[in-house]
Amino acid sequence: MSEHSIVPFGPQHPVLPEPLHFDLVLEDEKIVDAMPSIGYIHRGLEILTTEHDFMEMAYVAERICGICSFIHGMGYCQAVEGLMGVEVPKRAQYLRVIWSEFSRLHSHMMWLGLLADAMGFESLFMHSWRVRELILDIFEASTGGRVIFGVVKPGGVRRDMDRDMLDTIVRQLPAIKRGVDAIAKVFLNDTSVRMRLSGMGYLSKEEAVSLGCVGPMARASGIDLDTRKRAPYSSYQDFAFDAITEKSCDSWARVAVRAKELYQSISIIEQAISRIPDGEIWAKPQGFPPAADQYTRLEQPRGEVIYYVKGDGTKNLARFRVRTPTFANVPSMVHLIKRAELADVGLLVLTIDPCISCTER
Repeated sequence: MSEHSIVPFGPQHPVLPEPLHFDLVLEDEKIVDAMPSIGYIHRGLEILTTEHDFMEMAYVAERICGICSFIHGMGYCQAVEGLMGVEVPKRAQYLRVIWSEFSRLHSHMMWLGLLADAMGFESLFMHSWRVRELILDIFEASTGGRVIFGVVKPGGVRRDMDRDMLDTIVRQLPAIKRGVDAIAKVFLNDTSVRMRLSGMGYLSKEEAVSLGCVGPMARASGIDLDTRKRAPYSSYQDFAFDAITEKSCDSWARVAVRAKELYQSISIIEQAISRIPDGEIWAKPQGFPPAADQYTRLEQPRGEVIYYVKGDGTKNLARFRVRTPTFANVPSMVHLIKRAELADVGLLVLTIDPCISCTER
């Protein structure tokens, strides 16, 4: 009878950028079970609805995560707008799309760099983050922030971008695209990357459906699931783009989906800037959130995120709840780890692009 060993993995680990803990049950080098522990950085952000009014909570929602901050704030505002029947001006919707896609760009570039670092490609890590800095520079120029932006609020946005700013962004996009070309070429075509990732962490389409996968994790298993296409919001229906899918269902496919989505985001930004209408950027909400509830869905860089809000007729919401994409993808991550070698665990965790800050709040 084989003896089992239990090895703690995380929350601090050289290959993990997030404080995630597993107890791995090993049979020699083969993992036969994995028991995740969450709650290491739980902050209790949702209960702050009792202390901050519905307008102030937009700032709290952004602070759920520093990587996905803009879309978190946007998702909260979109739920409140649905609850209160607020019609967001068209120009504000386009500005939200532009900032959302820049968020997707910088998140994917950060993840590609971390994956490169985990595989030992230090120079590729540096190049990925160098291109990401160009995107953060645009955020800083257009919002005043590089991590937390504070430009989205219920009813629209706080800051506009004039034509000079938009033209400057258009002139900077070719440099970003050239950087993306150089990096994506390595991830998609380099023999070392292909050999390290191809066939590792296989997750069939049927398994991905049964485990409730979302985002690139689902699309890499051939599932055409993108909230921007399935349930368009904030004028995404005005733009031409496709849900990027792959059929190989392995770790390399998850890299390919994210690498190709970089080009998609650049295209959406170009379309939004070329078509952005004139007009107001904020429709002031009237009164307080009514005694009702509302939920909305958006596509974070990691997948579909769901926001739920409940009002009680006062300035403070009665309830605010978030279902993040990492939480939805944890079951598939555990499923993959259970069949893996110990040496592959770090990369397998990274391929779902975990955001534990989002998950634990």
